[in-house]
Amino acid sequence: MLQDFDVLTFGADVLTVEAQALERAAHALTGAFRDAIRLMNECKGRVITTGVGKSGIAARKLAATLTSTGCPAVFLHPAEAMHGDLGIVQQGDIVIAMSHSGESTELNDLLPYLTQRAPIIALVGNPHSTLAQRAQVVIDASVEREACPLLLAPTASVVVAIALGDALAMTLQKVRGRTAEDYAVNHPGGRLGRRLILRVIDIIESQDYSKATVAPDASFTDVVFALTAGHFGAVAVLNANGALAGIIAEADMRRALVEGLTNGFAQRAADFMNASPAVTTKPQELAYDALQRMTERERPVSVAPVLDDESQFRGFIRVHDLVRAGL
Repeated sequence: MLQDFDVLTFGADVLTVEAQALERAAHALTGAFRDAIRLMNECKGRVITTGVGKSGIAARKLAATLTSTGCPAVFLHPAEAMHGDLGIVQQGDIVIAMSHSGESTELNDLLPYLTQRAPIIALVGNPHSTLAQRAQVVIDASVEREACPLLLAPTASVVVAIALGDALAMTLQKVRGRTAEDYAVNHPGGRLGRRLILRVIDIIESQDYSKATVAPDASFTDVVFALTAGHFGAVAVLNANGALAGIIAEADMRRALVEGLTNGFAQRAADFMNASPAVTTKPQELAYDALQRMTERERPVSVAPVLDDESQFRGFIRVHDLVRAGL
């Protein structure tokens, strides 16, 4: 069978048919699209999407995209709606119904009950269909032909339906002035969400820094013990009021020994601490910003003290912690 025709050429033809359908849909946009955006933007409730078969899949996708971009939406299956799920639709909602033919029995049976509760935006391939006649706004989702060689399986029509849904969702997002930060709020599990939401305090608040602090007059041996007990790769030297006087990293310890030679162990913490750390952070700083400032330097640092507005020591943030957080 594989020898009977060129599979690469046929595969490319399928993509071409669908690409042409998308281009046609783009040129077919009318004022109805603007009316749909107006309804969606003024909606005080939720957007209810519905459809059956492949159109139902496109409707589910639209509901997910709208919700993730800050517009509450939910998918309603027409068959389940007739057995109680119609209660999802409340006053103030709007409905986006998807159907290539506009004559799906399950959807058309539901239309009289939907129209009593909410305005309907139809993404439909037949402007003369029952669905189109029941809708307040009709968006042309027709295609010249499917990519299926039997012209039966929904292919190009589904691609157009999904793309028109994306066009609605993205345009609404633009109209409402959504930002990357707004998007990230609904995506805390993704890398973008973590970069735009996660703050330094979120990473350090569960860690115990009490063992990684010493006074300025602490002995060299005390500093070694604190460095070992803290496991942070650095020790904070704190004044009596809890303000940071300096930090001592492992490199500072080695340098103190080399430069102090025979009397290195006689030094006090204040003698070899770094009173001006290269990088400090604040609890409310974005963790990703802290990571960039720590690593995008001629001499990167692996650990930085966290200070509040009064220079009180709140803990250490390590590159290791930031990387582990998925930034």
